[in-house]
Amino acid sequence: MVEGSMTQGAGQGPEVRTPTVRDFRVPAYVHEAGPYAQSTHPGDVAPPLDETEGYPEGYTPTQRDLPVINRGDTVLVSVDPEAVEAAQSETGPGPLYVVGDVHGYLDQLVAALQEKGLVDAEGNWSAGTARLWFLGDFTDRGPDGIGVIDLVMRLSAEAAAAGGYCKALMGNHELLLLGAKRFGDTPVNSGAGTATFQAAWLLNGGQKTDMDRLQDHHLQWMARLDAMEQVDGHLLVHSDTTAYLDYGDSIEAVNDTIRETIARNDADEVWDLFRKFTKRFAFRDDGADAVRSLLDVYGGTRIVHGHSPIPYLLGEVGSEDGEDESGPVVDGPHVYADGLAIAMDGGVTMAGKLLVQQLPVVG
Repeated sequence: MVEGSMTQGAGQGPEVRTPTVRDFRVPAYVHEAGPYAQSTHPGDVAPPLDETEGYPEGYTPTQRDLPVINRGDTVLVSVDPEAVEAAQSETGPGPLYVVGDVHGYLDQLVAALQEKGLVDAEGNWSAGTARLWFLGDFTDRGPDGIGVIDLVMRLSAEAAAAGGYCKALMGNHELLLLGAKRFGDTPVNSGAGTATFQAAWLLNGGQKTDMDRLQDHHLQWMARLDAMEQVDGHLLVHSDTTAYLDYGDSIEAVNDTIRETIARNDADEVWDLFRKFTKRFAFRDDGADAVRSLLDVYGGTRIVHGHSPIPYLLGEVGSEDGEDESGPVVDGPHVYADGLAIAMDGGVTMAGKLLVQQLPVVG
């Protein structure tokens, strides 16, 4: 293993991680021999998994040399409970939308929300009683993760004032940013040698500008996010993994357990939570049974998730700069696993598309 990497001293089976570089130097992980003598699917760099968990889930971090857009602090909006109740009783619940991974691409997010009529030309909520869910991963890799969080926080207040709502789930990058801020270079028990949140955050596209602008209200907001929710028969989660089952046998139990874990402020516990949230691809190939295992416990008829870019789920990856015309063109969600799973990460970090989709999806 590369000396100084976060997986230094791994003692389990052979593995390989071959990050590529785009204005961002990262170590390359290479094993000595064995059946996995090839590049792994890109994904978030996590501690190596044991041999029973298959391929390690290494990611190629990308970073575009774009300016950071300073949008300032969150705008506070007063909410009149009586007006909200009147709007909801008069029209009923509005249409349901979900947003895939944003990763700091604020301008693309605003454009996608405008295209769906959810915000106006000034970026203000314009969708009345519509319901909007973000599936997590607001920061890292892109130029303005804090601007994205500020926008989501503001839209949450504006949507509530209009009788709708804008809510968000926790992704693995929220855990990563929280850990980097709270624990920094504190060693954690990764099960594979020395690891720190700071090293993992940088390796996974952490942006110094985001860390410099991170404030207490951002941290409090991230720490209180739910991990999963069921809406109109859709089980909404961030990661395409069954690891949620480790945290409870109901949606409420999972959300409470994860919030309590974060609140205890134990670096090893939060690291283990982050590691599990980086798992992916559980629903791919013959993964319909994995989807059913979650639906059976938490309810719903379909899972909607982000986390794993659709090009990687399809096993077809174009160039990172989007110039390879032979690569897949993502123009909407990917329905798979016998129609039980809907993937929403269009791959905005690799010149893909930031997806905003109304549910249900037919397919």
